Amino acid sequence: MRLGQKIRYLREMEGALRDLGREMTQQEVVRAIQKELGTSISQAYLSQIENGARPHLTNKTRLLLAKFFKVHPGYLVDDPEGFETELISDVGALEDKLDLWLISGAERFRRDPEVSQALLHLARHPESRKCLVLLDAILETPGLADRLFEVLQPPARNRRQVT
Repeated sequence: MRLGQKIRYLREMEGALRDLGREMTQQEVVRAIQKELGTSISQAYLSQIENGARPHLTNKTRLLLAKFFKVHPGYLVDDPEGFETELISDVGALEDKLDLWLISGAERFRRDPEVSQALLHLARHPESRKCLVLLDAILETPGLADRLFEVLQPPARNRRQVT
């Protein structure tokens, strides 16, 4: 995936996480960065990144966008030709690779906002691996998943109707 595509995708996911029902505009990202991080990036620069006119980020911009979107800075580069997200080769970076894998999964399920949002929340959690292990324990405990879903189930107006 190209850097510009990743930024656009992150704007889409950020819009979903902020319950906008749409992607965040570039201008909304610029304003949110200023408000939440106290620093700035121009909308024109963000546009150039997305449309490929600026194929590389400065380290300062990479760190700023990574902090805002809560992704690893290494995610904000073009993937090399033939790059496969499912390969895990560096044991020391498993948590980061897990988070990138979850973000990739959120992208694949973007047509299912609940699943996509859940994967993004998991990826943004500081201990995503621990969360997955907890989910495994919940699923292994008879009846616990159904009971938790019953108690924590969002109101019907926020849920997708399953038929």
